[in-house]
Amino acid sequence: MPHDPPVSFPARLHRFAAARFSPEGEYGLHLTAGVLLLLLATAVFARMAGAVVAGAPITQLDVEVANWLHAHARANALPRQVLTAITHVHSTPGILVLAAVAGAWLYRRRQRYWTVALAASVPGGLVLNVLLKRSFERARPHFAEPLLELSTYSFPSGHTMAATVLYGFIACYASRHARGWAGRVLPFVLALAMVATVAFSRMYLGVHYLSDVLAAAAEGCGWLAICITGAATLERRSRARARRAGEAVATQDI
Repeated sequence: MPHDPPVSFPARLHRFAAARFSPEGEYGLHLTAGVLLLLLATAVFARMAGAVVAGAPITQLDVEVANWLHAHARANALPRQVLTAITHVHSTPGILVLAAVAGAWLYRRRQRYWTVALAASVPGGLVLNVLLKRSFERARPHFAEPLLELSTYSFPSGHTMAATVLYGFIACYASRHARGWAGRVLPFVLALAMVATVAFSRMYLGVHYLSDVLAAAAEGCGWLAICITGAATLERRSRARARRAGEAVATQDI
């Protein structure tokens, strides 16, 4: 029997690259984008963490911004009350309730893999954040007359990380099922606005530094990339196996 000619290395490399950027393949464009986002988020978080540990100039900026916001918050009751409500809604219990509502809605719509991704991203992200806080053990901003007093650590911000994961997840789902570029971009704009509001509320109330919330946003993006990419890969592999099984049955029937 004649054998197929060997495939050259450039041809194999081209085939591999084409598969990584294919929007339909099991390990195609979605996996490539997820890995790239994970690497970028990890690099940003590592840079911020290194700066905090080393006492880089950003830590001085942290103190200056914290002092300015604290003075403004003490002198302005209305924004303080609004941001206090926002920060309480996005506490751990609040985020879990919001995630549970979203999960129930996805489950009723039979979005099994999206439900799995949500279950992994939000509770898993909260656990990850606690582990990171205990690893760095950074003290929270200190004021003579604090607006809020917390005994936990500061870096990275748990509220910001949770908001990034939850609203980022919702934006990914909405964008995936939207039509047209406007419908795909708008969810991310709204998610960014929500995350920025939550992050600002933590800084305004004097419980986090600027670098805390920036690192938390990077942490959330990286963790969300892992969860959504993993769930999407499982879904695509399941569909591919079902398709191959169907093709095998059809071949046997011929």
